[in-house]
Amino acid sequence: MRRGRRLAIDVGDARIGVASCDPDGILATPVETVPGRDIPAAQRRLKQLVEEYEPIEVVVGLPRSLQGGEGPAAAKVRAFVQVFAGAIAPVPVRLVDERMTTVTAGQSLRASGVTSKKGRSVIDQAAAVIILQQALESERVSGRSPGEGVEVVI
Repeated sequence: MRRGRRLAIDVGDARIGVASCDPDGILATPVETVPGRDIPAAQRRLKQLVEEYEPIEVVVGLPRSLQGGEGPAAAKVRAFVQVFAGAIAPVPVRLVDERMTTVTAGQSLRASGVTSKKGRSVIDQAAAVIILQQALESERVSGRSPGEGVEVVI
């Protein structure tokens, strides 16, 4: 397991959840929810978070269908990440499967007594935490970086 902090991002149409982990990759915690409708502003804020947290990599959830295919939501994330990866280079960006993370996050929040109205503001952060936990576990088990790397196009 590589030592170093990581950031995870759950890209949505309205909001972008951000999570981070400790340098040992043991505990993922929520960071903030970035408004996602103004994409240039969102990219600037995410770049600031990368500069602040100094991660060894950024993990971004890639929404796939239950069968594993990619639809319009995955295409949006890929386009978003392509620009973002260029903005934060040389920090690597990796795409990881995020199937069911938002559903799981919502169930966990409801089980802990968070109302749906209040939950909207934190569900994306909770999904980013789950994405990061899954990525860390994948690396721990396999000994390899999780998901697929994003090539920066110049």
